[in-house]
Amino acid sequence: MEIKKKKFIIYLITAFLGGCLVTGGAAALVYNGALGYVRVDADDYKTLTDTYERYGKAEQLYRTLEENYYQETNEEDIMTGLYKGMVSGLGDPYSSYMTEDEYASWKASATGEYSGVGITFSQDDEGNFTVVSVEEGAPADEGGLKAGDIIKKVNGREYDDMEVMANAMRGEEGTDVEVTYSRDGRERTVTLTREKIEQTSVAWEMLNDDTGYIKISSFISGTADEFHEALEAVEKKGADSLVLDLRDNGGGLVDACVEIADEFLDEGTVTYLEDRNGERIDYNAEDGRTDLKTVVLVNENSASASEILAAALQDNGTALVGETTYGKGVVQSTVELDDGTALKLTIMQYFSPKGRTINEKGITPDYEVKAGGEGEEDSQLEKALSLL
Repeated sequence: MEIKKKKFIIYLITAFLGGCLVTGGAAALVYNGALGYVRVDADDYKTLTDTYERYGKAEQLYRTLEENYYQETNEEDIMTGLYKGMVSGLGDPYSSYMTEDEYASWKASATGEYSGVGITFSQDDEGNFTVVSVEEGAPADEGGLKAGDIIKKVNGREYDDMEVMANAMRGEEGTDVEVTYSRDGRERTVTLTREKIEQTSVAWEMLNDDTGYIKISSFISGTADEFHEALEAVEKKGADSLVLDLRDNGGGLVDACVEIADEFLDEGTVTYLEDRNGERIDYNAEDGRTDLKTVVLVNENSASASEILAAALQDNGTALVGETTYGKGVVQSTVELDDGTALKLTIMQYFSPKGRTINEKGITPDYEVKAGGEGEEDSQLEKALSLL
């Protein structure tokens, strides 16, 4: 018997629905996979649709690259670029996504032991990578780089991510790296051989019978212990006054900075942090401080943790000499992800004990003194000594 197509479809649907009434479990099975459908609850469905709306374009771009790029594509490289681009969209030079190798390199530098060229640099608002300090005797120092130089390329490649550029300069001990930098508008390129850098962050000496001098070049894991030893040494030498030099100190670990501030302050606030919701975290000093009369030296390259220390001492009556500091008053938290990569994200900004904002403003010294030129006397140090 011939059955017209339309009637056949109606009979089929009727039979199917009848079967569903009898065998509900089988119908659920068909619904959950046999016909290509999966049951999801309303909340999960909303999450899926929201995710597609947000990242569907990224998937479209990825498929276009994969199918049409003139060479074979590397999925891992493309996804790494996606993650880095997502964080760079914040427009924050201090936040970054780090690959597993970059994260390992970053952790090594935080301890002060790594293989590289011995440069500390920061990124300004215009995206320039400016040398903050050069480790004495390190390859960069031997190659002629100085604070204030602008790094343009590493191995002929330009960078827009500070962590990635730093990682490019680090590497296996004994290998070469080519660094192109600019000074006074003129570009130079030097080839440097990486060495194991064991960074010493504190140096001290006696300037005369009564005055000690301590320079802190960065705040790394061992800085507080090094500082305590230096302070004890100058006190044993009979010093009754101290010049604390934070010039060209690009910052580092806040905990090390707070521990050092404790040597100069009575019980009270060293700094406090606030997030975007106004939640506050206080870092406090305990009672007990050195009796040494102290003057602090700062300049335009004093940044981050060094500004925390300088501001805390200034708010408590210690004189600052030099030039207005860099103005990096934000704090990053680094989170290791499940696959060994990491996200370094600015989460808070910090304030002086009296509530002064540091970020993008810096700390203005009590006595503004310009640095002398190369070969000239240290006018900032001389001013500090005159105050003591």
